[in-house]
Parts: sequence; C-alpha cells; structure tokens
Amino acid sequence: QVQLVESGGGLVPAGGSLRLSCAASGRTFRLYAMGWFRQASGKEREFVTAITGGGDTTYYADSVRGRFTISRDNAKNTMYLQMNSLKAEDTAVYYCAAVRGRRYYVRADDYNYWGQGTQVTVSS
Repeated sequence: QVQLVESGGGLVPAGGSLRLSCAASGRTFRLYAMGWFRQASGKEREFVTAITGGGDTTYYADSVRGRFTISRDNAKNTMYLQMNSLKAEDTAVYYCAAVRGRRYYVRADDYNYWGQGTQVTVSS
C-alpha cells in the first residue's frame, strides 16, 4: 500500500512559478513509476507528466513540455513538479499517482494509488 500526499499548490500570477511535491509512504518508492495529472473545473482529468522509478526517463504532455519539469528523490520518497511560465489554463487540481512498474505510464487507469490533490490557480 502506498499513500501519497501532495503539497505546494496555491495562487500565482500568470508567468509565475510553483513547485509541487508528492510525498510517498513505504520503503519501495523506487519501484514505483509516478505521474502527475490535473483536473480543471468541469473537465476530465488529464495527463501532465510521468517519470520512471529510477528517474531516468520522463514524458510530458505537449501542453506543458518545456515549461514543467518532473523529478524525484528516492532517498526522500518524494516526487516534484516544477512549473514555470504558468498560464491561466494551467489552473486545476493537481494529483500525483503511483504504480509499480518498470516504465512510465500516461493513462490514469494504469495507476493504482492517488493523492488527494492540490489546487493550483493561475491568475491572468
């Protein structure tokens, strides 16, 4: 069982930056591929970015590539999402997710564990 807790959300002006964190419980964090998803009000949950267990491979949605950076520190059981050049359309609840596996995963259905979400609001 893995428990995930996001933090770092908030209100930021357009063009600003935020860093989200996702803290995971357990002693086998490195065996879990991780991802970030987001859900804007009235819209479906969408993939943002993913990272393999070892952190060597990452993948980004086109909408965030070049602006967002995913990373992880397996010694601290924590994953991060650095968000730069934020836009109003990035406003959403951001969720971290985990699945035990060797590659990265882009479908929400692939993930077994989810955090409670953290709100990110970008003012235009």
